[in-house]
Amino acid sequence: MKPADIRALTADQLAEELEKLKKEQFNLRFQGATNQLEKTNRVRQVRRDIARIKTIAGQMADKAKA
Repeated sequence: MKPADIRALTADQLAEELEKLKKEQFNLRFQGATNQLEKTNRVRQVRRDIARIKTIAGQMADKAKA
């Protein structure tokens, strides 16, 4: 997910997307542990998307305070 796409979302949408990505991350970890993971690069993508969402959500919160 690109940063511009994330910035276009509302706070509620960000929370939903974050929850969805965390569930996917859990499932990917589970697949990796049971040797069923096919796309190993997806783990990295999901981890980075989670970080992007958290970063942008924090920036939005800081702007709301100011």
